[in-house]
Amino acid sequence: MGKEWEIKDVGENKYFLGMRVQQNLDAGTIRLTQRPYWEHVINRFELAHIPPRNTPLPVGLVLETNMSPKTDSEKQQMTDKPYCPILGSVMWGQLATQPDLSFAVSLLSRFQANPGIDHWNALMHVVGYIRNTLDYGLTYSRDADLTPLAYVDADYGGCRDTKRSTSGYVFTMAGGPVTWSSKRQATVALSTVEAEYVAMSRCAQQMMWMQAWLDEVTVAHDVPGIIRGDSRGAIALTKNTRDHGKVKHIDIRHHYIRELVKSGEIAIERIPSAENTADLFTKPLSRDHHHRFLHMLNIN
Repeated sequence: MGKEWEIKDVGENKYFLGMRVQQNLDAGTIRLTQRPYWEHVINRFELAHIPPRNTPLPVGLVLETNMSPKTDSEKQQMTDKPYCPILGSVMWGQLATQPDLSFAVSLLSRFQANPGIDHWNALMHVVGYIRNTLDYGLTYSRDADLTPLAYVDADYGGCRDTKRSTSGYVFTMAGGPVTWSSKRQATVALSTVEAEYVAMSRCAQQMMWMQAWLDEVTVAHDVPGIIRGDSRGAIALTKNTRDHGKVKHIDIRHHYIRELVKSGEIAIERIPSAENTADLFTKPLSRDHHHRFLHMLNIN
């Protein structure tokens, strides 16, 4: 990077934006963690009494806007609860080193305007998980492949209020996650295939940006960029238009992925659902599934 831009060398970096940076030059690894940051958040909001949890959110959790306070007593119950400040603190933590919090942050952010006690309890569940994972972080290795590898998934109609689906993706490089997303889709999908197809298109846009960035900083990488998903129907849609009549209602911007597949810039690979780590970014999972995906992404 120093060949392309003016850079000031300040020596070995140990802390940056709340992250602890641990470099092992012999092993050729860098590890990012946030224990001091999380401890500061827990102490600031006096949350040390929250019991530890094994997952960010319980399986089957349902949150809706109609759970917001309606009566005066319900509103009074929430007046002393710093929902937004705590959620904002958790949001920063997931952006930095804990992708496993992404879906929880995405879900709970939908109720910031008027959170109720059910939303608050869900947020405290997230805090309990953080207390149980204070030393979790991301490890990158100089011996691992620098070509981005993406996993993508969608949860069809997961939002109870809008019936919209949730897109999730995660990109790995150098042995660990480097960018991730959990986001409610902008429109209502009419089928599981459509929801997965929209998620793949959004993931493809990120893949193209990453490839352009790697070219800019002259880091060699393989082409086509690989995106892995578990939907046979969505993958088929990226490669042919035989069922065009069934998908002509889909916004034209989502068909961008077809051009990328046709040009050879992106390739879509099907994997079993049990191996799709992007599932972590679309819904609450059981403890065993959650921790298996964490292991696969090298989050520990």
